[in-house]
Amino acid sequence: MNRIEKSQETYKQLFGNGVPAAYATDPDFQDILSRFIFGEVFSQGKLDNKQRELITLVVLATNQTLPQLKAHTHAALNVGLTPVEIKEAIYQCAPYLGFPKTLNAIGEINEVFKARNIALPLESQKQVEEDNRLDKGLAVQVEIFGDIIAKMRESAPVDQKHIQDYLSAFCFGDFYTRGGLDLKTRELLTLCIVSCLGGCENQVKAHVRGSLNVGNDKETMITAITQCLPYVGFPRTLNALSCINEIIPEK
Repeated sequence: MNRIEKSQETYKQLFGNGVPAAYATDPDFQDILSRFIFGEVFSQGKLDNKQRELITLVVLATNQTLPQLKAHTHAALNVGLTPVEIKEAIYQCAPYLGFPKTLNAIGEINEVFKARNIALPLESQKQVEEDNRLDKGLAVQVEIFGDIIAKMRESAPVDQKHIQDYLSAFCFGDFYTRGGLDLKTRELLTLCIVSCLGGCENQVKAHVRGSLNVGNDKETMITAITQCLPYVGFPRTLNALSCINEIIPEK
C-alpha cells in the first residue's frame, strides 16, 4: 500500500468510518496530517497500534490537547486497549505533569468511558500500603536505575532529602508498582512524557538508561519518540533522539 492507502486503513481502524471535520474547511491541511501521521508514522518501527495509542494518549495529556485526547481515547478502545490500561497510562503522567493537568486528562477520559457505558470507578490497581510504599517504590527505582539511586539519596543535601523520599514513595511507590501496565511499558511511556517536556534532557537521558535496563531496546525507543513527533514537533523530537544517541551510541 502507498501512504494514502495506509492512512485510510489506519484511520478506519482507529476512528471508524467517519471523516475528519477539518476536510470541510481545511482539506489540504487534513490530507497532510492524515497521510503523515496515519500513512507514515503509524507504520514506522515495530510497535503495535495498542502501544502507539498508549504513547499518543500520554503525549496528548502532556500537551493538554484535550479534544484530541478524547478522540484518541475512543481510538484506544477501538484497537483493543482496556479501560484499566488507558487509565493507568494517564495516572503515570502525574509525577511529571502534576495533578491539575493529569486531572484534566482524567476528566476527558471519564467522559468517553461514560459515553461508552464503561462503569466507573474501575477496579483498583493499588499494590502498596502506607507502611510499605517507600520501600516498594525504592525497590522498583533500583530495579530500573541500579546502584546510582543509593548514591543519589546519600548525596542529597539534608534540607532536600524529603524530595528523594517523595520520588521513591510517590513516583515509584504509588504509580510504578500499580497493576494494569507492566514495568517495561510504564518506563517507555515515562520516556515519552519527559521527552515532550521542555528543558528535561537530563531526565530524558536517565529514562533512556532506565528504559534500556527494563528491556526496551534502542529501536523501540526511537519508534516511540517517532510516534510523539506529530504531536510535539521536530525540536523536542530531535532533542530526545540526541539523548538516546548519547546514551546508546550507534555501533
